[in-house]
Amino acid sequence: MRVLVAEDERYMARVIEIGLRREAMAVDVVHDGDAALEKVSVYDYDVVVLDRDLPEVHGDDVCRRIVAQGLGCRILMLTAAGRLGDKVAGLGLGADDYLAKPFDFPELVARLRALYRRSVQAHAPVLTFADLSFDTHRRRVTRGGAEIRLTPKEMAVLELLLRADGGVLSAEYLLDKAWDTEADPFTNAVRLVVYTLRKKLGEPQVVRTAVSAGYYLDTA
Repeated sequence: MRVLVAEDERYMARVIEIGLRREAMAVDVVHDGDAALEKVSVYDYDVVVLDRDLPEVHGDDVCRRIVAQGLGCRILMLTAAGRLGDKVAGLGLGADDYLAKPFDFPELVARLRALYRRSVQAHAPVLTFADLSFDTHRRRVTRGGAEIRLTPKEMAVLELLLRADGGVLSAEYLLDKAWDTEADPFTNAVRLVVYTLRKKLGEPQVVRTAVSAGYYLDTA
């Protein structure tokens, strides 16, 4: 999942960024409305965590513009205003969800994952391929019933491959969806993660390489 956090309180933004990355999400952070609109115009985000009281361009206007442009990303509005009227107003602007500060971090994660499942189509909570299983709610991967410990980035790549249902995903696509904007587009990070993922998943290999095209899942 790729997430944009638009939050002007820098400490809060940093805490959210660190926490979401630990949950295997690719996270970019901006601190004003102008920067948020610039990011969503360039990158394909699954969810935007949008503070309602942003400087430069107000969060309400950012929300309106994202919805008007039909960008397809879900919006979770995050604000200190938790009254019912504020929630109704925020949802009326086109936000998909609304969370008042202060909040429990596990609730934020759960809401983001729920929005992600709705971002394109409904997904089953457990993704399977052959004897490989990934419980996306518990973040638990098993093969042949044995649990496999993966890093957050390995989990992110595996989830994308499982959701592709056998389709080939290019290294550029994986880099765009599982890494943030600080990632070097010429890096070999994707290749290294795929290499370690293959080793951990064991034999017979399921992560295959399509020469000059990308990666896909197959038991052949």
